[in-house]
Amino acid sequence: MQRAIMTSIPFLRQPSSPATADDIPTANDLADTLNPHRDGCVGMAANMIGVSKRIIAFVDADLGGRITVMLNPSIVARDGEYQTSEGCLSLQGERRTTRYERVELVWQDLRLRERHGSFSGFTAQIIQHEVDHCEGIII
Repeated sequence: MQRAIMTSIPFLRQPSSPATADDIPTANDLADTLNPHRDGCVGMAANMIGVSKRIIAFVDADLGGRITVMLNPSIVARDGEYQTSEGCLSLQGERRTTRYERVELVWQDLRLRERHGSFSGFTAQIIQHEVDHCEGIII
């Protein structure tokens, strides 16, 4: 189910709680909400739809543009620091931020299986932005 986009800065600044099996419907709603916004948005975190849980969804260019959903993502390594400017569907304008060319993550898939993977380039940048949302970090 597609949900409204959260724009409350105080809400978005709150760190999200770990996701559980009970949050799978929220993960599906997140993907359903991201899909129609693809023209101007490549990733979302659950707090962007008003749910303060550690869930992200992003358009994965490495998988042909398929939406990938991660529960409880955690960046465990990063390499290749650079400066960039990013926008956000929940906020107006763009802001400067530091990102990394490559990131290594652990997360759970929709079956709650632990996963581990490395991402690079624009996909890594998207993931970093969404994990920041989970931490309550607004760039």
